[in-house]
Amino acid sequence: MSDLHSINEAINKRAGRKLLPSIGVSLFLISLVWFSLASYRVIFAGLVTIAVILGIRELHHALTTTKIDIPQWSLTTAAVALSAAAWFGGVSGLSVATAIAFPCLLVLLLPRGTEGFVGTASASALALIYLPFLAGFLILLARPSNGLARVMTLVVLVGCNDTFAYLTGVLFGKHPLAPKISPKKTIEGLVGSLVFTVIGGSLAFHFIMDSDWWLGAIAGLVTVFTATAGDLIESALKRDMAIKDMGNLLPGHGGIMDRLDSVLFAAPALWLALEIVRRAQDSGLL
Repeated sequence: MSDLHSINEAINKRAGRKLLPSIGVSLFLISLVWFSLASYRVIFAGLVTIAVILGIRELHHALTTTKIDIPQWSLTTAAVALSAAAWFGGVSGLSVATAIAFPCLLVLLLPRGTEGFVGTASASALALIYLPFLAGFLILLARPSNGLARVMTLVVLVGCNDTFAYLTGVLFGKHPLAPKISPKKTIEGLVGSLVFTVIGGSLAFHFIMDSDWWLGAIAGLVTVFTATAGDLIESALKRDMAIKDMGNLLPGHGGIMDRLDSVLFAAPALWLALEIVRRAQDSGLL
């Protein structure tokens, strides 16, 4: 037992995370996503909205360390509106709602005066696009009748990327991928995630999506790029604000945004890939 404890502590130290709580939280979140999609898909849209609202709260708190005060309640209202627009209006609804929400946010900042307006307006725009807009593509993935399969395919892709980047990085990582942004990430971890996410994507498209395996391999490649980029971008934000995590709500992960970072960037890419495949099939090209 002491040997297992020592191994676990060594892994935690090298990875910078507590492994067992992280696994437990991940399994719980996957179960919650599956249950919501398997029962009533609109519940999943509600869960996404709640996650976005919590993410806005975390980002608001983090930005206050840099003396930037984004309008939390205005962004929360925008998050609810964008989520509803995505669910009821599809990608067109999401796009129009975002176009309306952006100038509204700027107008609501005017009573604060001109001091710090550029910084606050820029941070508010970042928050609007980063959270409710990108998260809207999670809702778009869940809208069709095969929403369960589409979202669970995303879960497999992002899960393979995160898990095998973590494992191969811990076991074999020696060469930093982006030392100034995220010192724990390694080139070996990236290679591991690339190999296993391509395999996972191929299997997911074949068995879950009932589609060609090679489309899943391509989706795996795209997911590695987008999910890793999302992770690095959030790391860059945290490093600039001199914080380790966006929050502490999820044991072993940090905050909601620490869990959403890769998903937010991977979801639009997968949605676009599935749309291209659907239209190609409808036109007889596939």
